[in-house]
Amino acid sequence: MNHGFVRVASAVPSLRVADCFYNVKQIAQMMEEARQRNVAVVCFPELSVTGYTCQDLFLQQRLLDDAEQALARLLEDTCKNGVIGIVGMPVRYLGVLLNCAVVFQLGRILGVVAKTFLPNYKEFYEMRWFTSSSAVPEGAFRLAGQEAQILHGKVFRTPDFTFGVELCEDLWAPIPPSSMLCLRGADVVFNLSADNDLVGKTAYLQTLVEQQSARCICGYVYSGCGFGESTQDLVFCGKSLVYENGACLLFRHQKDTAPQLEAVELDISRIRADRMANTTFSASCAQLKQQPSSYMDTDSVVRLDLERDKLIRRVNPHPFVPTGRDLDLRCEEIFGIQTLGLAKRVQHTHAQHLVVGISGGLDSTLALLVSVRTADLLQLSRQMIVGITMPGFGTTGRTYNNAMDLMKTLGVTIREISVKDACVQHFRDIGHDASVHDVTYENSQARERTQILMDVANQMNGLVVGTGDLSELALGWATYNGDHMSMYGVNVSVPKTLVKHLVGWVADRSGDAEECRILRDIIDTPISPELIPADEQGNITQKTEDLVGPYELHDFFLYHFLRQGCTPDKIQYLASQAFQGVYDNAFISKWLSTFIRRFFNQQFKRSCLPDGPKVGSCSLSPRGDWRMPSDASSEAWKR
Repeated sequence: MNHGFVRVASAVPSLRVADCFYNVKQIAQMMEEARQRNVAVVCFPELSVTGYTCQDLFLQQRLLDDAEQALARLLEDTCKNGVIGIVGMPVRYLGVLLNCAVVFQLGRILGVVAKTFLPNYKEFYEMRWFTSSSAVPEGAFRLAGQEAQILHGKVFRTPDFTFGVELCEDLWAPIPPSSMLCLRGADVVFNLSADNDLVGKTAYLQTLVEQQSARCICGYVYSGCGFGESTQDLVFCGKSLVYENGACLLFRHQKDTAPQLEAVELDISRIRADRMANTTFSASCAQLKQQPSSYMDTDSVVRLDLERDKLIRRVNPHPFVPTGRDLDLRCEEIFGIQTLGLAKRVQHTHAQHLVVGISGGLDSTLALLVSVRTADLLQLSRQMIVGITMPGFGTTGRTYNNAMDLMKTLGVTIREISVKDACVQHFRDIGHDASVHDVTYENSQARERTQILMDVANQMNGLVVGTGDLSELALGWATYNGDHMSMYGVNVSVPKTLVKHLVGWVADRSGDAEECRILRDIIDTPISPELIPADEQGNITQKTEDLVGPYELHDFFLYHFLRQGCTPDKIQYLASQAFQGVYDNAFISKWLSTFIRRFFNQQFKRSCLPDGPKVGSCSLSPRGDWRMPSDASSEAWKR
């Protein structure tokens, strides 16, 4: 099983301008390397058989004859190679010269794609030598001793995926040919290019490829001319780019004079899942229904054996958490969404107070920080925020002190209301033995706390700010009609792994040393509902991750289950790659089973979820992002 992955490569040979036989020898060697590395398709640069910078030599019949003969030799040399190759060369057709990509496999030409948009400005004068594909019809012709076909808008189909081809300037057009190719079913687009290097051009090119792969929901493989091209006026630095749905999987510059073969896997199943979920894409496909799709079939392609071949692409163990500067931008953006969402709700309800239950844990801390920023935004006194700490049977000194100290530092109104006596009375009322620390013992505390928050909000014309996060909702790790309820849940689509970074982000920007210290200690405190009494030393005994598993694993499972629709087998495999050396397969399998069981069994809690702001692509709101029967069977997802 290859879980929908296909390995592709961008190849940049070191060539000689106008020396076709030398060039195809380099290409054949790189094709063999691609075969040894289990690559399915390898893409070479534009006019890689002749060199892009031949200029008026393109009008010399000797060069054109050599190019065709060299292609014949390349087909002969690779006749036992199952890798699909795509090379660029000039092709004579119906009395004109076309700038073409030749797609071949096992010594057979599969099809020829001609360039549509020919630059005729500044340093590029292709219209001096070549004719656009739009000026000629499709048709069969002889090339390198074989019958070949000039193709317009055709998609190549393999047993595992489909792909299309465009050339260089085509990508820079207002509507690139790749847009139509993807709407006709191409999962991957290969671009044979010859962009020279200029200051600032590489960054623009990366943006162009990123946006096209995102817009078309496709894999995009780009190969640009490199060392060996003429440097008479321009320099070509051999760029290899691979993007998937807007995410960069590979970017390389040719670092020296050596050939460059860069390979990485594309996740075809992810591409197809995203397309099915995107109604705009499907609606765009519908516009082409009067134009029947046309495919060119290939032989079987090289397939990955993931038991033997380790993925080249990195599997991010924390898909919700970016790194570096991106993390800073992500936190600012999320914090802003949470704040504006709560501000609108305050104005709409004319709430005079925000009521927040403060436990000294991460989630309630983030909810309090959002409330403070909302009050500041609306130019309201922070005293309108009522922070209520509600000690119970499992509250420890560490969390209690952090809760109190944080509220003091932030300048909000502080209330302390113990739930112990009320719960003891409740136990008497329902006939429960308080020494039995079961689910009734735990949930009664959570529901008592929620009752206090709701009633205080009623007293003060206030609004209860919910603290629960996305990870807890996925697992159903909340007491139904307890901490499950609020009047507006600001953390509702923030996963646990990101909550920690958001609190840390605020700490890093705090001008108050004491506030920073408290926030850092909260981050370092074990995650716990604190519903079971502490040990003799006053330490937390009920650690959430000991009970339901590591949140970093559950967030990983959630992302790939929800965002990509992955099967459990694929999630297991991806997790084994992402957490290699951290968790073994048995550990991952155990908690994946727990995730699936809890996700299905706890849907009823998500079906009546309070309002809250969506901050990312994964959300469990029953009103928009996730609609699932509360009694659906999980049998098909059990492994």
